[in-house]
Amino acid sequence: MNFLLLLFALPIATIIIASVLETVLKNPIAVAALTFAIYLIVAFAAFDASFLIFVILYTILAFISAVITKAIINLINDCDDDDDIVDNCNNSSNNNGTNNANVNTSGCNCGCGRHGYYNRYYR
Repeated sequence: MNFLLLLFALPIATIIIASVLETVLKNPIAVAALTFAIYLIVAFAAFDASFLIFVILYTILAFISAVITKAIINLINDCDDDDDIVDNCNNSSNNNGTNNANVNTSGCNCGCGRHGYYNRYYR
């Protein structure tokens, strides 16, 4: 077997494809299952039975990559949501001209953290 392909090209391709699939599927277990199914077909179509060890390793690598990608996406989304709410809450003021978490004129829900966008239904 070509060890350069097995040790460098396929793991890097697995990481990239797992990250892309995670952004689409949003489920690390589904990404790992799909990766396992694809590599299992490739194992019996192009390689011999010794490639099954690499199939398991690539599946674990795909799952770990998907979990890390999901964590990064969640972190980015949480930071973006928090920044928008903080900006909206800093711009809201009551009639006295002071910021107050309980009195909103702009419609943001400063006291409720990240769920401020639901406030539009309760005006």
